[in-house]
Amino acid sequence: MRVNRARLGLALLMLPTLLVAMDMTALLLALPRLSADLGASGVQQLWISDGYGLMVAGLVITMGTLGDRIGRRRLLLGGAAAFGVLSVVAAFAVDPLMLIVVRALLGVAGATLAPSTLALITNMFRDERERGRAVAVWATCQFAGGALGPVLAGLLLQHFWWGSVFLAAVPAMALLLAAGPAVLPEFRGGTAGRLDPAGVGLSLVAVLLVLYGIKQLPVGGAPLVPVAALLAGTGVGYVFVRRQLRSERPLLDLRLLRSRPLTAVLVSLVLAGAAMAGTGLLVTQYLQSVLGHSPFASAVLFAPMGLAVAVGTMAAPRLTGRVERATAIAGGLALSALSALLLVAAGQDEGSLPLVMTGIAVLALGTGPLFALGTGLVLGSVPPERAGSAASMSETGNYFGGSLGFALLGTVAAAVYRGRTGGGSDSLAAAVEAARHLPAGQGAELLHGARSAFTAALHVNGLIAAALFAALAVLTLVMRPAKSPAPTEEPMADTTADTVEGQEEAPTYERA
Repeated sequence: MRVNRARLGLALLMLPTLLVAMDMTALLLALPRLSADLGASGVQQLWISDGYGLMVAGLVITMGTLGDRIGRRRLLLGGAAAFGVLSVVAAFAVDPLMLIVVRALLGVAGATLAPSTLALITNMFRDERERGRAVAVWATCQFAGGALGPVLAGLLLQHFWWGSVFLAAVPAMALLLAAGPAVLPEFRGGTAGRLDPAGVGLSLVAVLLVLYGIKQLPVGGAPLVPVAALLAGTGVGYVFVRRQLRSERPLLDLRLLRSRPLTAVLVSLVLAGAAMAGTGLLVTQYLQSVLGHSPFASAVLFAPMGLAVAVGTMAAPRLTGRVERATAIAGGLALSALSALLLVAAGQDEGSLPLVMTGIAVLALGTGPLFALGTGLVLGSVPPERAGSAASMSETGNYFGGSLGFALLGTVAAAVYRGRTGGGSDSLAAAVEAARHLPAGQGAELLHGARSAFTAALHVNGLIAAALFAALAVLTLVMRPAKSPAPTEEPMADTTADTVEGQEEAPTYERA
């Protein structure tokens, strides 16, 4: 009986995909305990939680292209080894500065894993239908990991110290290192050259400045620094774009954006990610501070949002047999728009919980076709030797979307909240803390007003999310190709210049 190496490889690639996504969210529940143990200040807590994501977002473009040039398996395994070692170091950090530095280095390692897994899928599955199903599995693990991260952290923190949250990644990385050389093929572009150091620096500085500015805007105080960071990042990004368009072998092939359907997908990935992140930010606070659930219970109640995305991504490839890809994506986004309106009906009592959970679950379910089929479209738009660069473009869109959602929708929610409280409270968390030190009657009155104001902010968030999803559904339909070719009829990209080690030829590999 012959072993299907491609499917074994896909199963193995899901380990780093799941772990990188979980590491983005698992620390949320562990942060209070580790901050108390290490004596971290508020600013240090911000860098501990954000340093990882900032480095992943800043380096994913570089790492995607680097994998195209030095070998994707080599980059993946090197990143996995670094991720495992650094996870152990993070678990036994002795002070906040040490943990901040290690988290940033973990972000560097994580940036090697995300585009490498997605690019290797392109190499192992050349048939578009098979690749579509494989990308759906990949997207399922990515979003399920984000949803399950806080749940796993809650279970670990009930029995172990905060460092156990980091150690959870070690066995998975060890298995990847042991089985990867035997199961995964090596692949690199045959026309690979040297990386452009100036381009790498420009991309890193531009992404970090823009994301820093976005994350700092809602913090409060003088907006001079975040606005300056945004302007500087935009300027550096402009120089980066000009350099890429003039280069024969660009770090990021921006000429792909000449394709209207591809541009629509990338815009949708960013804005749908923003709507989901902003909704998630408010709903998790709503569950804890309005309905009064514990952090762990809130994580469990919030998990259906990530799991629904997983279900949507897994079901998406089946839809293409009945409707064309653009129609499936637009239909899903329209469903998300309608379900976001359910948040407008949320109240302050426990009776609103089923309504809110249904709203976020169906909203997430509708985005499944976009994340599965849209990501497949991005990967299929380039020849296999440029898959790492295409994967990094998709991943960068996801990270930008999340940061935009946290910052922009968070800022709108804060403005609505302060307006409803007459400027008497800066945040719901501050109101909850203040109520503890007031007489029972005054505390209850303060909490009622604060919770009512935050619920109003959730209503506004639901309206904004619904408008974004509806606009993206229209954009997808308007910018779809005149005629979508059948999946089995798409011509295969010319790969004669590529170097693939560990397989004799691509078509036989996926059936091996």
